[in-house]
Amino acid sequence: MRWLVGWSSTATGPAPTEEGRTVLPVGAQLLWGDPDPLWAVGDWRPDEVRTVQADAGTRLAVFGVCGATDDQLRVGLFAARGGALRHLTAWPGSYTAVVQIGRRLTVTGDLAGARPVFHTPWAGGTAYATAALPLADLIEAGLDVGHLAALLACPDVPEALGAGTPYEGVRRVPPGHALVLRGGTCDITSYEPTASLAVAAPQLAPEQAVDGVREALVEAVRTRLAGPRHAPVPEGPAGLDPGPVPGMGPAERRAARGGPAPGVGADLSGGSASGTLALLAAGLPGVPGTLNGQGERLLAVTFSDRATNGCRTYREAELERARSIAANPRLHHVVVAAGEEALPYADLESGPLTDEPGPALVMAGRHRRRLLAGSADHLVGHGARQVLDAHPARLADLLMDRRRRYILRPVTALARADGPGAHSLRVPFTVYRAARRLARTPYGTGIADAAGLLLERRFTDEPTGGGAVDASLAALSWCRPGPAARWLTGEALAEVSVRLGDAATRSPAAGRPGERRARAALARHAADHRVFEQAVEVRNQRLHAPFLDNQVVLACRALPDTFRVQPGARAAVLRAVLSGAGIRDLPPGWGATSHATHAAAVRAGLRASVGDLVRLFDAPLLADAGLVEARVVRKALRAAAEGATLPLDGLAELVSTELWLRRLLARRGTCWTGAAAPRQRAVAGGVLPRTSL
Repeated sequence: MRWLVGWSSTATGPAPTEEGRTVLPVGAQLLWGDPDPLWAVGDWRPDEVRTVQADAGTRLAVFGVCGATDDQLRVGLFAARGGALRHLTAWPGSYTAVVQIGRRLTVTGDLAGARPVFHTPWAGGTAYATAALPLADLIEAGLDVGHLAALLACPDVPEALGAGTPYEGVRRVPPGHALVLRGGTCDITSYEPTASLAVAAPQLAPEQAVDGVREALVEAVRTRLAGPRHAPVPEGPAGLDPGPVPGMGPAERRAARGGPAPGVGADLSGGSASGTLALLAAGLPGVPGTLNGQGERLLAVTFSDRATNGCRTYREAELERARSIAANPRLHHVVVAAGEEALPYADLESGPLTDEPGPALVMAGRHRRRLLAGSADHLVGHGARQVLDAHPARLADLLMDRRRRYILRPVTALARADGPGAHSLRVPFTVYRAARRLARTPYGTGIADAAGLLLERRFTDEPTGGGAVDASLAALSWCRPGPAARWLTGEALAEVSVRLGDAATRSPAAGRPGERRARAALARHAADHRVFEQAVEVRNQRLHAPFLDNQVVLACRALPDTFRVQPGARAAVLRAVLSGAGIRDLPPGWGATSHATHAAAVRAGLRASVGDLVRLFDAPLLADAGLVEARVVRKALRAAAEGATLPLDGLAELVSTELWLRRLLARRGTCWTGAAAPRQRAVAGGVLPRTSL
């Protein structure tokens, strides 16, 4: 895991020497010193940490993948000195920028939330970092059980989560905001343009908006291709290629040794998002997978699940689409086949400690098998659905804009999605009434209604396999309980309802419901992607999600709602992106979703590992914290393994949170050293229930 850390103090006077420091992050590289020092911690590549300096008190550090030239960085530094923060967030790539102007420090997060910034009061000033756990170690923080309750009950509701983290006293900067520090005091400011709360912003024509998405996505991929090529350095005898092995090619031997291939690669699952990135990377000028500039092809990796028999037709169709795409001569296709050993919930005992809990923990082993066969810089299609698709609540936005006629096609497609039936004729009217009710519901009332649902334990609107119609109807609200809420204790739900009630009375008007729900869903997915990166981390490998870049997110936000809500809009946008790049021959079935195969794999993994999962909840830490009752969760696990229609995502969240708590308490050591370093790590006192629960 890589992170940056620094602080803003009230101290003045000469800076102490490195030997005179009393608190230091372990394994850190000092970028600039006191009174407001900044360190880079972890295995950063040389090209991932860039600094420019105008004078001794005016400097800029950029961490991550940034497509700006040194001259552009200097222009951004001078603009930031005048207060223009948006210049720091307008470059292609995924990065964090830290600017020092005298005693003023500015740290920018991203729009999606995949590169968050955390802060906490410390030593009379404010410490900040891009990871929450180091700050929790610094202040010896305890576990925030109330935040865990909100994360399980309402994972995509900002009103419930607030700016908190799983660690008491450590706060998160919201997406689209920057942390500004002056002499130890902190302020949080937005760098996004202010939108009207009364009327919708002027919308671009669909063709113009799609062109913007194409340009942003092509530039995001080009930024990755333009970076230096990295070859993993073998470590010890295990890193040496033993030579030919019967039945194993170079890629299989490298995967067995546990290292990625040199150069740039991409996922090729058969889905439209990963396929678009692979084709763009292979078709753009440059050589994606080479160290010497001579003719290496881009490595495309497809995962083939041999243990899921229920969706064999879908799986074979995905594999056939991937093979059709991989017929491109600039792609080198590798298929990673696995059986029951790669099902979700398998091998939960191993795995790193992540900064926060997330559902990726139960599938980390499965994804890591695929990524081990990938490249040192690997493109993934995460975030495409969240930035391109229309959240169902956007139907209410159309009604608020008096654009009723654009609702006809999406509600008709919903009626057909679940197949013909006696109720299909009533579906369009049911969805229309739900959208109209949301459009007429004030923000405060909608939040208060969600708080009431938690108190009354009413989860009948939660989709449990009822199909696309039920899922869309449940999403047509300002906020709703998450899939794991039904298994929480009454005390935990009461705590979360209090949070929602406070937000309903405290928060001002929050804009339009569809736009707000879409941003919240993107923030939740970006946070889960960050956990995914940490959980599946392969040494010497970097995962790149161009759809979560600032420029791509902004371009996708410009897509008109009237275009976005139409059936097949995501596939149409990506097809237009590829067509603009000169790629027009796409396989049949392009744009098909993979929800069926994912659900079948989760069900099969749950069935295969139900014994271990039940034992995991014999004496769970979640029960010690007062969040669940162990017998209730064990009963739900057994029922789901037997085929009961329960929300599997909710069970994954419970299992992953329990795993994360066990790994957190089992860790040894701390992130800090020095004479005045913290004497104990974060959450050293164990899991203690909140007195209010």
